[in-house]
Amino acid sequence: MDFRRQPGTPAHQQIEQWFLAALARGDLAPGDRLPREQHLAATFGVSRMTLRQALAGLEGRGVVERIPGRTGGTFIIEPKVECDLTGLAGFTEQMRRAHVRAGARLIEAVTLPASRAVARALELEAGAPVHSVVRVRTARRTPLALERSFFPAQALPDLLEQPLTGSLYTLLRRRYGYGPHTASEFLEPVTAEESVAALLGIPAGSPLMLITRTAYTAWGSPVEHARDLFRPDRIRISVRSGYTAG
Repeated sequence: MDFRRQPGTPAHQQIEQWFLAALARGDLAPGDRLPREQHLAATFGVSRMTLRQALAGLEGRGVVERIPGRTGGTFIIEPKVECDLTGLAGFTEQMRRAHVRAGARLIEAVTLPASRAVARALELEAGAPVHSVVRVRTARRTPLALERSFFPAQALPDLLEQPLTGSLYTLLRRRYGYGPHTASEFLEPVTAEESVAALLGIPAGSPLMLITRTAYTAWGSPVEHARDLFRPDRIRISVRSGYTAG
């Protein structure tokens, strides 16, 4: 084990980072059982209390699971991917930040009349043409989310002729100059319908997190209205906030 304590950072945080790096290298894999706490603490050269702080942090990140009982122990599990909604980063960029390669499987790409809800979000007349792009987003070859995005067809006439399995935000920015700059987002828990469950490889009725988003350009024009369904068992959503007097 190559672990060297560094000054300036609490020991339990350094141990957490060691485990995360070992997972990224493939030295540890989901299902691996860790040695007993006493042995681990001695190996890292820390107290059992410090080790327990590190394990609690890893458990909070969804990296380990501690199972009580004679046949239990501490086990490595597939870590959740962190998605930070504080900034307006698309799925591809979120996965890059998590050091995970993002994938996309195109399910549908059609132009259709806007429903009232979509037209209202995109500030169009009801029935105006919009492009609908439906994709299953993956990481580590596992389906994590089902995205359905609507775009104003008049502003982006040949969008569906472009490659649609990469970052759509990058495509909007580079080809059309319509890169999303701000967004309003709403989160609510839902359950997976059969068709959605089949695409995500989960049982029907499984919990999902629905994020409804409308994204705007720097000059305030709505460029995307989306309904994304995320698997909360594979993704952890975070939001950072600051203090505002009042």
